[in-house]
Amino acid sequence: MTYRNLITASALALIAGASAASADTWRYAFEEAMEEVQGKFAQKFKEEIEANSDHEIQLFPFGTLGESADTMEQAQSGILQFVDQSPGFTGALIPEAQVFFVPYLLPQDEEQLASFFKNSKAINEMFPPLYEEQGLKLLTMFPEGEVMMTTTEPVTEPTDLNEVKFRVMTNPLLVESYQAFGATPTPLPWGEVYGALQTGIIQGQENPAFFIESTKMYEVTDHITRLGHNNFTTAVMANLDFYEGLGEEDQTLIDDAINVAFDYIIEYQQGLTEESLEKIMEAKPSMTITTLTEKQRQPFMETADDVEAEFLEIGGDQAQEILDQLKADLEAAAAES
Repeated sequence: MTYRNLITASALALIAGASAASADTWRYAFEEAMEEVQGKFAQKFKEEIEANSDHEIQLFPFGTLGESADTMEQAQSGILQFVDQSPGFTGALIPEAQVFFVPYLLPQDEEQLASFFKNSKAINEMFPPLYEEQGLKLLTMFPEGEVMMTTTEPVTEPTDLNEVKFRVMTNPLLVESYQAFGATPTPLPWGEVYGALQTGIIQGQENPAFFIESTKMYEVTDHITRLGHNNFTTAVMANLDFYEGLGEEDQTLIDDAINVAFDYIIEYQQGLTEESLEKIMEAKPSMTITTLTEKQRQPFMETADDVEAEFLEIGGDQAQEILDQLKADLEAAAAES
């Protein structure tokens, strides 16, 4: 039996035991730890469901049920009722979701971001049918914070990334983006990243500041670079058959709990990036944090058109329509904020 199969078998046994204990238990897996952003969202969702019904939510943080591919399979098969997973891992299933990895598409302004994710027609109307084709009910998407590079050598221009093996999620457009930046993108499951940096197999990775701090990525890298190129996006989904099999009261219960958790997580993240960077510097004073100037960012920004063109090639039948609507939604959010 492979390690992955062993993990999955153990997870199924754990879930089976939980199911036997309570027929009203709903299972929810996510890609982070309990005290990280997805974990905080999940705990708020659980709190709302349990306060307003007899249902119980059982939470499974990262690693409990295997890697991201495992939890997605479990959500699609109905073993899990809910799953939180970044489009970075669902890009193969839903090519259109890769649009979130076009660099410099999403704004840095947090208020504008929140408005966009809450009101976007692309997210709320165009993506749900695409998720349904994969047996998933898209409940919400939300931002998790500015994406930053951590590397073993400083980065101020694309040439600094030449021959740098840079870990990316298993997402074709993210691979294209880092190729355009000049790096050698190296898709790896998250569980292998720390060790790969420690042994020099890779020399860089990207994530929001809170995740860099909580997973101690600063221990195996020396430089953080803020390019302003993206904000980490994640999606909360339910198994479609499960959701559609519920009565109207339970569907409303879930939708309301998602809305409360969304508002909560937006507020929770206020100031989180700077707080996390301060913790990193306290833990490792030799770490450098560099925010690139507009002039320094320009060569990276110039790659966006090529990556966008690649998205239109590989992003599925509705790629152009979704990209156009996403840009219109972003313009509306900018006007509102």
